[in-house]
Formats: sequence, structure tokens, C-alpha cells
Amino acid sequence: MDGIKVALFGIGNCASALVQGVQYYKDAKNNGGIVGLSHPDFAGYHVRDIKFVAAFDVTDRKVGADLAGAIFAEPNNVIHFAEVPKTGVKVLRGPLLDGVDDNLRTLVRISPAPEVDVVKALKNSGAEIGISLLPGSAQQATSFYANACLEAGCAFINGTPVSIASDPEWGKKFKERKLPLVGDDIQDQMGSTVLHRSILQLLVARGVHVDKSYQLDVGGGAESLDSHYRGRMRKREVKTAAISQDLPYEAPMVAGSSDYVNFLNNGRESYFYITGKQFGGAPITIDIRMEVTDGPNAGQVLMDAIRGSKLALTREIGGSLESISAYGFKKPPVPTTMHQAERWVEEFLLGKKRL
Repeated sequence: MDGIKVALFGIGNCASALVQGVQYYKDAKNNGGIVGLSHPDFAGYHVRDIKFVAAFDVTDRKVGADLAGAIFAEPNNVIHFAEVPKTGVKVLRGPLLDGVDDNLRTLVRISPAPEVDVVKALKNSGAEIGISLLPGSAQQATSFYANACLEAGCAFINGTPVSIASDPEWGKKFKERKLPLVGDDIQDQMGSTVLHRSILQLLVARGVHVDKSYQLDVGGGAESLDSHYRGRMRKREVKTAAISQDLPYEAPMVAGSSDYVNFLNNGRESYFYITGKQFGGAPITIDIRMEVTDGPNAGQVLMDAIRGSKLALTREIGGSLESISAYGFKKPPVPTTMHQAERWVEEFLLGKKRL
């Protein structure tokens, strides 16, 4: 195989973890037992089949640098867990649009380099899949890159909460061109949303009635800064809707970013509080705190989304991929429980009807 040719839009902590992860797991065996990686092989493709061929950003420390160096440039503060050799991929200057607001400008300086023709750059690179890892509030910039992928003939994976894969109009456009569309908003490998959903599923399965629940996230890094200030209500809306998918009845629920703490760096702390009633109406209360490193949390999900998108490309399947989106993202085009999403992915991999 020639590999899966990927373009990255936004070279932040998630992009850094993904690029490092491909290097870190390139020799992973398929017999399991690998820390942090469930699927060395997914959809018939190994992690090492992922090749980065284009990268776009707007900040002065990243534009013009080789991707291998840009992923460690400030304000990136993700853990350094793999030595990445030079890729030969120079980070290009994309359009600014709404990608950096006044809050993020306290962390970065905008590159004076001229903007490139993104569609032309994608075509020249041979990219098959583009991934938006932009700040979560960058509505215009995310839409711009989605449209650029359409024009360049690339699949698009949307890691932000902006409605792309969950928007029927975007889905129609990608379907007409037989290009896969996946998203929206990455659901971390072991983040607050997936843990919250798992707890709710367990309670429902054990006959407990959930009365109310909340989840509050505190973090450092550029994404947490954007989520707390500019994107606070959008993020809260998406997270709350995501956890509600696993409760078969309505109950008061809140989930979202509650504060930005710069000295946490790429760390994130999450607090969960759930109350309900069990056998005989006896009360139950769950009070949990979880601490994770944020950037690497997206790595495994993105690797699976990339390889699932490549499989769809080979099958000439276009439009929003319901299975992969529900499996790895908080705001998919068709919401469902996590267990159901996993079954959908199995059906998709086996070539059954579910997309």
C-alpha cells in the first residue's frame, strides 16, 4: 500500500500527539497487549500506513517549520513521548479567519507569511483525508477547510464542535462527490465525556434511576482557553447532548468546561457528581475526580477515524459516516449509545449496510 495520505489543519496539542503516536506505534504487533492502543490494525490498515503530507497553521513558530518540529513549538505543551524524524512536510500558512481570538493572541503571534492556496496545496500533496484540529470555536475556519477538502477531493474529519458532519447540507455535498465526512467533536479515548457516559450506562443497566448529573472540566493549554471563553456555551451544549444519549429518559444534566488554569499545561481535571435511586428507592451518590493529559487522549480515536475514512474512500462511500462518527465523536449525525456505535462500526468494517 502507498499509505493513507493525511493533511492536518491546526498544529496544536492533538496534532502533536497524533504525529508522535504514528511514530510511537509504527512497529506495534497485532496480537494485542499494547499500552494505549486498541487497534494496531483497523479496517485493514496499520498505524504505520498513516502518512502526513500537508500541514496548515497561522502562528509564527509553526509556519515554515518542518512538521516534526512544529508539533513541539509553543504554545504546544503536550508530553513528548516519541522522537519524530523530519517529515519533509513544511507547515503552510492557512487563512486566519476566526481561528485566533483575542484570548488566544495572548499565547501566539500570527505569522506574517502570505496565505497559500489551500486547495492547490492539498492537490499538490496528494492528500486523501483532511483533519480539522482547529480551536473549537473557529466556525469560519472549520467551514473553510471543509470546503477546501470538497474542492480538492479529500475526505474530511472534523475534530471541532462546529456542525459539519452533523449538518445534513454538508453531508449532502460530500455524498455527491463520494467523499467521506466524519465528526463532529472528538470523543477522547478516556476523557470526561466517555467516562460519564460509561457510568450512566452502567447505572441504567443495573436498574438505577439517575436523578441528576453534572460534569465540570478544568484545563490548561490553548484548547482549554478557547473552550472556556469563546466556546464555552457551544462546548457545554455538545457535551451535555453527548452524555444524554446514554440515558433512556430525561433528567437534569450539565457537562462543560468550567475554568481555564494555565499552570495545568496540557492537563485536564474533571469532576463528576451523579445522584439517583436504586432498589427500594434507596439513594445513591457518585462523586469522582479524574485527571488526564489532554492531547494524547485524541490519538487513538483519530487513528481509527483516519483508517475508517480510508476504507470508505476505497469503497467509494460518500457523505457522513454514521458509524465512525458515533463511535469516536460527541456530536455525530446520528446519535446513539456507545455500545450501539461499536456494533455499527463492526457492521461497517464487515461491509454491511450501516455506513
